[in-house]
Amino acid sequence: MRYGYFDNASKEYIITDPKLPVKWINYVGGLYFGGFVDHTGGSLICKGDPAINRIVKYIPQLPDSDFKGETLYIRIKENDGYKFFSPFYVPTLDNYDLYECHVGLGYSRIISEFYGIRADITIYVPHKSDRVIRDIKIRNLRNKPVDIDVIPVVEYTHFDALKQFDNNDWVPQTMQSKAVYEENGLITITQFAFMRKNSSVNYFTSNNSVSSFETDRRLFLGNNGYGTWACPISLYNDELSSYEALRGDNICALMHHLGQMDPGGEKRVITQLGQCENVKEEKKIIDYYRNEENVDKAFSDLKSFWDKYLSTLHVETPDEDFNTMVNIHNPRQCYITKNWSRYLSLYQMGLGSRGMGFRDSSQDVLGILGNMPEEGCELIEKLLQVQKIDGSAMHQFNPVTMIADEGDARERQDRPKYYGDDHLWIVLAVSTYLKETGDIDFLDLNIPFYDKNKDGLPLENGTVMEHLQRAIEFTHDNIGQHGLALLGFADWNDTVNLPAGAESVFNANLYGYALLEMMDIARYLNEVELARKYQNYHETMKNAFNDACWDGEWYIRYFDKDGNALGSKNNDKCKIYVNAQSWPVISRFAPADRAKKSLGAVYKYLNTSKGIKLSAPGYNGYNPDIGGITTYPPGAKENGGIFLHANIWAIIAETIVGNGDRAYEYYNQINPVTKNNNIDEFECEPYVYPQNILGDEHPQFGLARNSWLSGTASWAYQAATRYILGILPSLEGLILDPCIPAQWNGFRVTRKFRNAIYIIEVANTAHMSKGIKTLIVDGKKIRGNIIPIYDDGNEHIVRAIM
Repeated sequence: MRYGYFDNASKEYIITDPKLPVKWINYVGGLYFGGFVDHTGGSLICKGDPAINRIVKYIPQLPDSDFKGETLYIRIKENDGYKFFSPFYVPTLDNYDLYECHVGLGYSRIISEFYGIRADITIYVPHKSDRVIRDIKIRNLRNKPVDIDVIPVVEYTHFDALKQFDNNDWVPQTMQSKAVYEENGLITITQFAFMRKNSSVNYFTSNNSVSSFETDRRLFLGNNGYGTWACPISLYNDELSSYEALRGDNICALMHHLGQMDPGGEKRVITQLGQCENVKEEKKIIDYYRNEENVDKAFSDLKSFWDKYLSTLHVETPDEDFNTMVNIHNPRQCYITKNWSRYLSLYQMGLGSRGMGFRDSSQDVLGILGNMPEEGCELIEKLLQVQKIDGSAMHQFNPVTMIADEGDARERQDRPKYYGDDHLWIVLAVSTYLKETGDIDFLDLNIPFYDKNKDGLPLENGTVMEHLQRAIEFTHDNIGQHGLALLGFADWNDTVNLPAGAESVFNANLYGYALLEMMDIARYLNEVELARKYQNYHETMKNAFNDACWDGEWYIRYFDKDGNALGSKNNDKCKIYVNAQSWPVISRFAPADRAKKSLGAVYKYLNTSKGIKLSAPGYNGYNPDIGGITTYPPGAKENGGIFLHANIWAIIAETIVGNGDRAYEYYNQINPVTKNNNIDEFECEPYVYPQNILGDEHPQFGLARNSWLSGTASWAYQAATRYILGILPSLEGLILDPCIPAQWNGFRVTRKFRNAIYIIEVANTAHMSKGIKTLIVDGKKIRGNIIPIYDDGNEHIVRAIM
């Protein structure tokens, strides 16, 4: 069943039925201030750290019909009293005549019609601002006048979000709300908590006069708190109590009497939910956003930001689903994932100490470096600051405090304290930044390592190049009995945790790929000896890998401390892993014959109609010697589930060997846009990649979960643009090396690169998958397939024939 459609002209997905299988969300603002809004108007908003500076209460485990965080009621005065409903459908669940939730770039717009009243509400955070705007427009569609009231409501949480759940005595005693009365009936309601480390207050206000308000949930719901959000008893009264809560469950509800509206009449209410140090000092800014023209400008500025962001690359291919994802929704998801890492989503609620992952963000940044290299560089610098002197990296860190830790590894005394892959991802991030920008001087920037002295000061600094070299040397110095890179606590697959001494084929191949990138940099710097050294490292690991890991039809995935193979034909469970077949191709470790054979094994044993399984067959019962993978039933997550992140690497591997048809088949299998007609099975948003889909060993095969904040976003964008379309930045220029389905007649790409715009048209009249026969730039034939760097601010016309 379809629940909505893509509107590419408006760069929106429009939901037409609010009764979705699960909540769908959209992001507003950023980590500095923002969060997400769901398709029925609920929201989770924070400023900075979601664990210790959360603003509204959103508990996703409660039924989808329940109010969460923020909502809106419209009240109509009838002859026999009041009729009220929510234009968001939730929580009143009234029958609607029209419902649309426009999921836009940085905003959600909900349009609905109930009982002859049309509501049009746009929800967003002005760019780099500390407030959520809800721009509410109400129109009377009836053929007679009607009295209308508008009552927006927020429910606050304690700033320290975990306290909401683990201390139901202390939390209610510390939260208070106060009213700040202003001229012309304007009111700002502030909410704060005692015993807080800073003095910030939350506030809720609007641009219209407020006749009354409520700050106590018990009073708002009525009936001694046994009223419901679907039918708050207080809304049957003319006014709210205007009580300023001294404790309890703090909310803020504002009563706006819009008065009698004539047929066709429209009125507008603009609310602000924000946080500041001092409301009196903030009033000038609050007043600015009470002005309708300023709000319109803020929304226009937000749209301009996204237009600029997306203008870096635009594609026109024969596949509209491909175009939809690559031009709009995939780069949008890359930006959101870069902002939030795995910090705050419908699935990771930002509680505890997880923060940002070193591995996660090192990959996320790859997806936005072409669009916003400056912001990407800032994130890379942060990541380098949590790399240790020995070259390894802390697994996760808080981007506000920059305090890092080892993640789950710190909990296990019988396992290594480091993740064997973390530190290598930063090599890819820096290399991609250099190739995108040409900012080679970045390598000379001094950045501290994470290790501190007793005063909390860094023990040592190093240039970016030194950071990268230490990352390489850490893996070089930590190899096992087969000459392969050690696993550490885990590699990319967090759920296989083997005792110290285990070796990881993934880490070995990631190391190989990082070495290729370091060789590129060394050669560009004319560091001949360094390039030769890394070439030798690469050959040594390549030989060790091929000597130890070939299993006859595919590559082995792990060796435990005793030298036993995992991911082998000799195992009962998880005989084959997809990453052990794709990454040897990416690292250039696999000889051509083995690359072809192992990728064929992926298609034969792991591929399904809904994507490639991470491994097969699945474990069926917990095994503490192997780890978290065995906590899932067969077909779920890492245990035989379709992990989309790994699907992308298989796509890239197929393009490297020249198999464009299979790469394209794999891409289509997991493109969320293609799921739009089958949402009852898929369930998640069709405009973003989820993390995983249940595999064919699970009875709910095809069900997706953990959408939005997934490394899949960055890698999918790279696979589509750099490997399928083959527009690949390098230190020497823009490489053109497409690997497309043979049936395509060609494609067109507009790409901004190094202060020039390239209009690239590729003709495929011979219906090949790979190989450029002729390359013409501005009318001149170019030898090879590298488009020169012009850096002149002009457009350049590129014609290529395959």
